Amino acid sequence: MLGAVLTQNTSWRNVSMVIETLRQEGLLSFEALEALPLEVLAEKIRPSGYYNQKAKRLKGLFAAIREESGDLETFFEQSTQTLREKLLAIKGIGPETADSITLYGAGKPVFVVDAYTYRILLRHDLIAEDAGYEEIQDLFLGKLPTDAQLFNEYHALLVRLAKEYCKKTNPLCDGCPLQGV
Repeated sequence: MLGAVLTQNTSWRNVSMVIETLRQEGLLSFEALEALPLEVLAEKIRPSGYYNQKAKRLKGLFAAIREESGDLETFFEQSTQTLREKLLAIKGIGPETADSITLYGAGKPVFVVDAYTYRILLRHDLIAEDAGYEEIQDLFLGKLPTDAQLFNEYHALLVRLAKEYCKKTNPLCDGCPLQGV
């Protein structure tokens, strides 16, 4: 959940440094993060960029979860669709962040669409340039079994493919394992 918010507009490398620091300080739990004053939380997540904005988003997320369900475990027990809708109603939580929390945090089967997924599909002419989030998501949901572990692994493989071959600049199309598929 923390990673889903912190990774907005930044690299995972920066986010993982923040998460590791929080882990070392014993602050990597819902209760510990929720208890931090806004200013302290912002300072702790500074390396992730946009730290004041992200601290407010996290505090809003924590408050919504506490108000809705009392605790994170109960919040995650909701149906996939209900959980996603409630996350989307929180300020600063868009479809990608909501789906990341739903898949990786709650372990529920929803396919996460990110910039890597979009880039790969676009370069292989599988989507139009103006394809929206849900349209792209439906490509996967309509073709793959509804399984959280499968979606998790599939998304991880797309991220790896994008980082190794389908790079934003200077893509390595000749060596791409999807070439000719």
